Amino acid sequence: MASPEKAAALARMKFLATGLLVAVAVLFVLARREGWPWVAAFAEAAMIGALADWFAVVALFRHPLGLPIPHTAILPRNKARLADNLAVFIRDKFLDTASLVGRLRAANPAERIAGWLQDEANARLLADRLALVLVQSLDFMDDKRVRRLVLHALRRRAGSLDLAGSVGRIMNVLTEDGRHQGLLDEGLRRLVDWFAQPGVQQGFAGMIVDVAQKEYPKVVAMLGLVGINPNELGEKVSVGIAAGVTGLLEEVARDPDHPRRAAFDELVRGYIERLQHDDAFRARIEQTKRDFLAHPGVATYLQELWDELHAWLIRDVGRPDSRVRRKLAAAASAVGASLAANPALRDSVNEHIERSVERLAPELRDGLSHHIAGTVRAWNDADLVREIEQSVGRDLQFIRLNGTLVGGLIGVLLYAVTHLIT
Repeated sequence: MASPEKAAALARMKFLATGLLVAVAVLFVLARREGWPWVAAFAEAAMIGALADWFAVVALFRHPLGLPIPHTAILPRNKARLADNLAVFIRDKFLDTASLVGRLRAANPAERIAGWLQDEANARLLADRLALVLVQSLDFMDDKRVRRLVLHALRRRAGSLDLAGSVGRIMNVLTEDGRHQGLLDEGLRRLVDWFAQPGVQQGFAGMIVDVAQKEYPKVVAMLGLVGINPNELGEKVSVGIAAGVTGLLEEVARDPDHPRRAAFDELVRGYIERLQHDDAFRARIEQTKRDFLAHPGVATYLQELWDELHAWLIRDVGRPDSRVRRKLAAAASAVGASLAANPALRDSVNEHIERSVERLAPELRDGLSHHIAGTVRAWNDADLVREIEQSVGRDLQFIRLNGTLVGGLIGVLLYAVTHLIT
């Protein structure tokens, strides 16, 4: 909508142009009465110029004096054509793919993004906006209808998943080039570290003593009679067991050709074969999956998990020292630093942006041109005239002023020529 300042400026220019027309009309009457032929010639031509330009300016926007004169009210009468031409002009001159990509390449968006993100205030600003979007998304997801729809979609998606086949393919990938042996080595190392912990050995000792006292109370009593402490014996046995197990694990870890490794290979290959080709085994896994998804406790657990996550995020984002916002800001700054320090990464980002624009530009330019044309077509005629007139009408009033003065000068010139040739 045009501003009140523009409307006031237009009104002042109209008043000035109309006032000049009235002034030359009064001057014409006075000159004719007083017998001033040169002044009368100027005033007469000035009136004609002023009236002609007034008619021309008014005819752009409306019918002069409300009379349906042909080829007047040009803008409202040609609104549809104006809308289409404007849309085509913007589409072809500003939104063609080559121009957009060229401007984008010259702007170097990756470098601008890097500089913007490296500013700590900008990184915090982006983090705050992302946190706000996250909270709004959580509020949307917290709607019972949306939650029910999402849960239903997850169940349906999980129900259609070929779990046995997927697990089989994943295990097949993990076993390529002996990758599963690396996992076995890591598992062996962790088990050795676990058995070496004093608390684990004490736990084993306690279990040995408890089992012995329950299952063989007489034997434990006899040990006490001969002066042997059952607790100390349990600790020695547990240490021996831990040492034996640890020794076996370290032996397997050291020897790449150990029989236990071969047995592990055979076990993994057997499971992969059954997961991919044993219909009965696959059916059992599928039934287990369906039973798990259908269990009421699953939905309850997911709901409780979602509620806890939602509550934690809301609390955290609402705090001045929010961990989520701090992590988001740190990530944004890290992205900016990486872009600034890595020219190859900037080139890659720019290339991806350009390719995206190239793919989206044709659809974007056509959609935007249709939107512009439709918007202009939908404008009310009076609103269209008011908006355009208040935007350019002030300059058009100068045409009326110039027409008045130039017309008067031409009138004097013609009067002089007439007297010279007669």
